[in-house]
Amino acid sequence: MSLLADTTPLRNANFRRLWLSSIVTVIGGQLSIVAVPQQIFEITRSSGFVGLTGVFALAPLIVFGLWGGALADVMDRRKLMLITSAGLGLTSLAFWIQAAMGMQNVWLVLTLLAAQQAFFAVNQPTRSAILPRILPGHELPAANSLNMTIFQFGAIVGPVVAGVLIPVVGLSTLYLIDTIALSATLWAAYRLPPVPPTGANRRAGWKQVGEGFAYLATQKVLLASFLVDIIAMVFGMPRALFPQIAHETFGDPATGGLALGLLYAAMSAGAVVGGVFSGWLPRIRRQGLAVIICIVVWGLTMIGFGIAVGLSSPDGSRLGLWMALAFLALGGGADMISAAFRSTMLQEAATDEQRGRLQGVFIVVVAGGPRIGDLLHGVAAASLGTAVAAAGGGVLVVIGVVIAAVAIPAFVRYTVTRPTPRR
Repeated sequence: MSLLADTTPLRNANFRRLWLSSIVTVIGGQLSIVAVPQQIFEITRSSGFVGLTGVFALAPLIVFGLWGGALADVMDRRKLMLITSAGLGLTSLAFWIQAAMGMQNVWLVLTLLAAQQAFFAVNQPTRSAILPRILPGHELPAANSLNMTIFQFGAIVGPVVAGVLIPVVGLSTLYLIDTIALSATLWAAYRLPPVPPTGANRRAGWKQVGEGFAYLATQKVLLASFLVDIIAMVFGMPRALFPQIAHETFGDPATGGLALGLLYAAMSAGAVVGGVFSGWLPRIRRQGLAVIICIVVWGLTMIGFGIAVGLSSPDGSRLGLWMALAFLALGGGADMISAAFRSTMLQEAATDEQRGRLQGVFIVVVAGGPRIGDLLHGVAAASLGTAVAAAGGGVLVVIGVVIAAVAIPAFVRYTVTRPTPRR
């Protein structure tokens, strides 16, 4: 039983409401994550344009992620979470309107994506910075694991439901469901107690963002954790290829289908399994080494995924699809463990006065890395094919993380010194 997830943080009513609301909102959000690239692929029939989502999402993620982290250090975090959750709901509503009206304008879709990512970039650092204010430090690893498990659970259900629903009800309905689902987060944020800032600073300008970077520069282990995640996500996240792979390799219609939903869901399926059996995570003390091992496994699974795609053909056989899904699932499990350790390192290392800004940097890395990966994979697939783009990215992940481990031995040696609490 000690292998099963530690549910102690759920005894806290505030955390429990945030966690339960995530079940609904994550599923709704994943519907839009599938719908946006699928709509762009339907309009353009090009993975290059799908990869362009990385450019339109990355710029607001960087700007508003950094600025949003500074805001979270000077504003009441509950109020800021309410504002940004409402903004996410309005952008989802706009997605629904344009799809329902049949506008078929790829630049409008990309612009709405940029606006959505701006609100997301402020919302996520704020949400993460709230956790150490409502939970004791020894419960943070379990809380992060629970959050990631439910996120990945939604990432399974959402894409599969999207793949099934798109041919039946159309893209616009997916956007509408996401809009309605976001009301759950608004409810959970409204029920939170006030979370006022603890520092003396009351400004959130770029000077304060720079102070956050200056503080981060003194934290070698945290810098290394960001670096290895960038390597993993930029070179090893092949999701921009999924619409083309589902259609050309696994026989889905161009408008989307079950294979598309399964490809998006596979990584999350592996992550959920890893989260359910995450009870052993608090007992791992060599967390830096554990992260390195997980990212190497991630790279190897992406190599396997690319090989499976390359050996498959759209002849009705599902063997290649199941092989590809198995590699994605294994990679998702490794990524979940890595992310749980990296989140805990960040939350425990930062002071509350700096926590929002460091969470802003974290969200830029975690969400921005895959966006750059979307662009690189889209360009690579256009010239080399999807199989080579996916497998080649995995090779670069393994090489890159090994080089990082050799160059920054302090990260590999990083060990948790606090006692592990008994359950």
